[in-house]
Amino acid sequence: MNFNTALLHEGVDKKEKYGSTLTPIYQTSAFFQQSAEDLAGIFGNKLPGYCYTRVANPTIGVFETRITKLEGGIGSVATASGMAAIFNALTNILQSGDEIVSSSSLYGGTIDLFRDLEAFGIKTNYVCNNNFEQIENAITDKTKLVFAETIGNPCLDVTDVDRLAEIAHKHGVPLIIDNTVATAYLIKVLDHGADIVINSTSKYINGSSNAIGGILTDRGKFKWTAERYPVLADYLKLGPYAYLAKLRAGLYRNAGACMAPQTAYLNQIGLETLGLRMERQCTNALLLARHLEEKYPSVIVNYPGLESSKWHDVGERILKGGYGAIVTIRVGTKEKAFKLLDSLQLVYRLSNIGDTKTLVLHPASTISLHSTQQQKEDAGVFDDLIRISVGIEDIEDLKEDFDKAFAELD
Repeated sequence: MNFNTALLHEGVDKKEKYGSTLTPIYQTSAFFQQSAEDLAGIFGNKLPGYCYTRVANPTIGVFETRITKLEGGIGSVATASGMAAIFNALTNILQSGDEIVSSSSLYGGTIDLFRDLEAFGIKTNYVCNNNFEQIENAITDKTKLVFAETIGNPCLDVTDVDRLAEIAHKHGVPLIIDNTVATAYLIKVLDHGADIVINSTSKYINGSSNAIGGILTDRGKFKWTAERYPVLADYLKLGPYAYLAKLRAGLYRNAGACMAPQTAYLNQIGLETLGLRMERQCTNALLLARHLEEKYPSVIVNYPGLESSKWHDVGERILKGGYGAIVTIRVGTKEKAFKLLDSLQLVYRLSNIGDTKTLVLHPASTISLHSTQQQKEDAGVFDDLIRISVGIEDIEDLKEDFDKAFAELD
């Protein structure tokens, strides 16, 4: 199936009992079984079925299946947030003394999480994205994974996923990619060698800013070993399902950061229009970026779709159907940035991306607030920077709103 058809039909249960075209919301904490033996069998993973929503739920399960089909993996685990997905994906294979090699151009919340992991003896070594010599030199015997965002938020650098996967696998470690900004519409990173893909479903998958969630998907092709990953030793007999089996039986179940059934339902509604929305949003982002670059020469406009972007060539090679729906601009000072934000009338000032509506934010005082100055600069965050998550409005209305706001700066 092609992309939009697959969104509607892949992984959908067409044998739903009452004929619903969308799996109903099983807003159930625990599930009744016909016998004690059945309940014991489900708890012991010897029988199919559901016992407790923290462990598994029919609505969540269908959403996981649909994402697995979309990403081209062997299985997915849905979580309570995008950050929970990152936490589960990483700590499923990490223990005290281990190290992460990561791109430094990350979302501020991820940087904060990596700082929190230091208390558990897990160190992160930051490298410049696509500086392959530096990346290779940073990998040691303690390194257990390489991490990056396909399109950095808000740096908008585009990761050469193929080359990064090649380096990670050369050293016997998996590549874990946060594909939230690009989505599977622009690139299916598992097809480019990534081993685990993470999405914050709160963004483009949901599309309406009405539910917080996250999901991770395993490609199922990484060759785990007990020597390098002793935490997986008991699960290696399950072959390609070792990683997911350990996660399901351990951290995911015990930490309790499961997705809510209502969220899974809302995400399925959003998922079905992901392709249509991304097509429009990417087009709008490119048109808005070109407009701002041409009309306001004193403003620094950053967007991978612009030929002036140093990430344009990589983006043109690995992204299909657009360059993402985020544009950033630098207007000179923090004061000007705040004034411009307050002068915008059509768009929304809030800390999310991927909504059908255009959203704007000052990253330095919000999502990167707790980062060091160096971390901010590495992530492309400056005091005069504004992040624009472009929506599906008519582009002429967006241009007009920004033009009026810029007029207020004069």
